[in-house]
Amino acid sequence: MVVLATPLVLTLWALLDAARRPEWAWALAGRRRVVWLAAILFGAMTVLLGVAISTLYLLRVRREVAAAEEGRL
Repeated sequence: MVVLATPLVLTLWALLDAARRPEWAWALAGRRRVVWLAAILFGAMTVLLGVAISTLYLLRVRREVAAAEEGRL
């Protein structure tokens, strides 16, 4: 059950994290929130693509946006 729920949990985590970050942090990081939200939602329709997009967001983009939000550029 845990293995089957992992893609859904990963996608929801990425989606909720992207939605809660302020728009100014996205702008400072040079990223667009709308693009990433749409990509994560689109990827949720397929398991493998959704896991890949969510993982990319959580490992790379999230780090950049969080750093911008904390004032580290």
